[in-house]
Amino acid sequence: MQIHFCKKRKLFRLETENSSCLFRIGPGGELRHIWYGGKVEVDTILEEFADRMGTSSFSPQPEGLTPDDSPDLLPLEYSAFGCSDFRITAAALRKENGTSVTSLIYRSHKILKGKKVLPGLPSSFSKTKDSMTLEVTMEDGFSGAGVILSYSIFADSDVIARSVRVSNPTKTTVRIEKLLSAQLDFHHADFDVIYLKGMWGKERQAVRHRLLPGRQCISSSRGSTGHQYNPGIVFAEPSATENVGDVYGMLLLYSGNYIAEAECDQYQTLRALIGINPENFEWKLEPNETFYAPEALLFFSDKGIGGLSRISHKFLMDHVIRSPWGHRKRPILINNWEATYFDFNNEKIFQIAKEASKLGIEMLVLDDGWFGERNDDRSSLGDWFVNKKKLGNLASLVRKINKLNMKFGLWFEPEMISENSQLYRKHPDWVLHVPGGKKSIGRTQMVLDMSRTDVVDYLFHTISDVLHSANIEYIKWDMNRNLTEIYSQLLPPDRQKETAHRYVLGVYQLHERLLEEFPNLLIEGCSGGGGRFDAGMLYYAPQIWCSDNSDALDRISIQMGTSLFYPSSAMGAHVSVCPNHQTRRTVPFTMRGHVALSGTFGYELDITKLSDEEKELVRQQIQNYHEWNNIVREGNHYRLTENFGQTNIAAWSWVSQDQKKVLVTVIRKNSEPCGINPPLHLKLRGLDPDKLYELDDKRRSHGKTLMNAGIRIPNAMQDAFSIIFHLNATE
Repeated sequence: MQIHFCKKRKLFRLETENSSCLFRIGPGGELRHIWYGGKVEVDTILEEFADRMGTSSFSPQPEGLTPDDSPDLLPLEYSAFGCSDFRITAAALRKENGTSVTSLIYRSHKILKGKKVLPGLPSSFSKTKDSMTLEVTMEDGFSGAGVILSYSIFADSDVIARSVRVSNPTKTTVRIEKLLSAQLDFHHADFDVIYLKGMWGKERQAVRHRLLPGRQCISSSRGSTGHQYNPGIVFAEPSATENVGDVYGMLLLYSGNYIAEAECDQYQTLRALIGINPENFEWKLEPNETFYAPEALLFFSDKGIGGLSRISHKFLMDHVIRSPWGHRKRPILINNWEATYFDFNNEKIFQIAKEASKLGIEMLVLDDGWFGERNDDRSSLGDWFVNKKKLGNLASLVRKINKLNMKFGLWFEPEMISENSQLYRKHPDWVLHVPGGKKSIGRTQMVLDMSRTDVVDYLFHTISDVLHSANIEYIKWDMNRNLTEIYSQLLPPDRQKETAHRYVLGVYQLHERLLEEFPNLLIEGCSGGGGRFDAGMLYYAPQIWCSDNSDALDRISIQMGTSLFYPSSAMGAHVSVCPNHQTRRTVPFTMRGHVALSGTFGYELDITKLSDEEKELVRQQIQNYHEWNNIVREGNHYRLTENFGQTNIAAWSWVSQDQKKVLVTVIRKNSEPCGINPPLHLKLRGLDPDKLYELDDKRRSHGKTLMNAGIRIPNAMQDAFSIIFHLNATE
C-alpha cells in the first residue's frame, strides 16, 4: 500500500496489493488518467496512455495547447462541463453570471496518513492507521471554487475509496448543479456491463449485456435507492466469468437519488461516472462553505466477477459496517407480521414468543400495529407511543419475553406519517408537499420532511422514549413509499432543489443520534423489503431485509443478485409459511431453511400452527444455524454457478478464511420429465488444492480434485430439490 507523487513527471501513483492507479497533471493543469487495474510498474511507456490520437475542429482545445490536448479526446481523472469535453461530465458549478461552464485546474495536493470521515455522510473507515489518503485540490478557473478529489487506500484491501468536496473561498455564491463522486475513463469500450434491476418483490436481479455506443445509465429519482436499480455498476471483459477475467466495479455509499452513467464515445472508449443524480439537484454554496458529495468505492479484480464480489464483501464488513454487530452472530428471530398482521394483543404475542423459545428461537420482533391507534394501515404513523389497548404495559410484556431467554425487537417507520394521526393534525406543515397543490398518497401515508431539524428532533425523542421504556434490543426500520412533491416549507425558493439531499442527511442524522444513545442497538433496514438496500444504509444498519417476497425459489436470484456487492451477513432472510403469502407457491420446508440460512436467518410465520414434523425441522435448522453461521458470516463467498441463480441449477458456497471448512448449497428448481435429470458435477472453488477434505458421509477428496473434477450431486426426481453439505480439511 502506497501513494506516491513524482514531481519531475507530475505523476500520481496509488498501489494496493493487487492493483495500481496512475494519473498525471497535464500541460493545461487537467488531470489525465493513465491506468487503473492490475499491478503495473511506473514505466515511461505508460505515460503514452495519457494521450489519445485523433483531431477534429469539432473537438476544440484550450488556448495555448495543441489539438491533441482537446478535453474531448483525453482520458481524464475528473471532468467538468462546458470546456470542450462533450462527453458526460462529473462536475458543473453555476456562477453568479449564470454560466455553468467549469474548468478544473490542478493547484495542489497532499498525502495523508489515515482516512477522514465525511461530515453527515456514511463513509469507509480504518480501525487502524493502515490507510492513506491523497487529496488533490483543483480550482474552477471561472469562479475560484476549490474542487478537492480524495482517494483513500487500505493495507488489507484492493478498494480505492473516492469522494469529492467543493469549498468556496470567494465572496460570491456558487451553485453546484452536478458533482459526481467518482469517474473512470477506460482506454477502450469492449466491456459487458452488469447491474441490478428489479421491482417490489423481485429486487436486485442481475443483468449482463454488452455495452453499446452512446450513453447508458441506471438511476433513481425516488428520494431513495429504490427497488428498480441499485447504486452500483460493474464492467467486465466479455470473456469474464465468475472465476476468471478482469472486472471493474463502482459502488456508491448513498441512500438517495443517484446515477451511474456510462458513455461509449466516438473513439470507442468508455467513461463511467457515479454519484448524486443531478436531476432536480442543486446546492447553494455560500462563501466559506463546503459541500461534501457521497463516497464511492472502486474495485478491480482479475479473478472474475466472484473475485470482485469477495473484495466488496470483505471491505463492506471491515470498513463500512461500523455496528458492533458487524462481525457478530445475529440472534435468530421470529417476526409476527405474517402470523398476525394487525390482529394481535399482549397474550397472542406472548404465546408466539413462548412457542418460539421452546424451539430455540432467540428474539421476538413485534411488527406494525403496536403504536397509536394502529389497527390497519390507514392511521397513526408518526404517533410513536404504545397502543395500550392492544398491548397493555410494553415493559411488562418485554420482561415476560426476556424471562423466556428471548430478546425483543420493535418495528418503526420513522419517515412516514398518516393523515389520520395526532402528529399530522398538529403539524401538517411537516409533510413534504407543494403549498396549494394536492398531495400524493401511497399506502395511505405521506412522507415527513426529514430535511427539517424539528422533525428529526421529534422522531429522536419519541423513538428514544419507547426504547428507554423497555429492554428493546433491535429495531426494524421500514420505509414503505418513495418521495413526491419534494418541497420543504423551511427552505427558500432558491434552495428547494437541496431538499432531496437534505432529506437523506436527516435520515442519516436520526440513525446517528439513535446509535449514540443506544450503541448496542441492532438495526435492520427495510423499505418495502429491499427498496433501500445500499452501502450507505449498511453504515448504520448491518443487515437489511432483502425482500418482502420470502418465497424460497424467488429468493435465490434475489439473494445471489444481492451478493454482487453485498455480503451474506447483510441479507435479511427468513423461513416463511406456505403457500407463500406473496406468490402462493409451496416449496419444501427444508429448502426454505436452506435458502434462509444463506442470510441472517429467522422465521416469518405463525409458530403456534406448525406441525410436530415442522417443529422438528425448525430445531434442526436452528442447530445448523449455530453450527454454520460463522462460516456464512465470515467466510469467502463463491457463486458456483453462473447467471446469479436465474437458471434451473443454482449453487453457492462459503470457504473459511483458513480454507479448512466449506459449506455448499445446491438447488435444482425444476425436475425434468422422463428421468433425464443428470447428476450434477459441481466444481468447488477457493479450496486449498493440497488439503484433503472430508465430506459429511466420510468420503475424502483433495482440494484440487474437488475444484478441477468436481463433486457429483445426486439426481432428484422432484421440483425444488435442495441440499446442503459441508467439508472439513483433515489434519
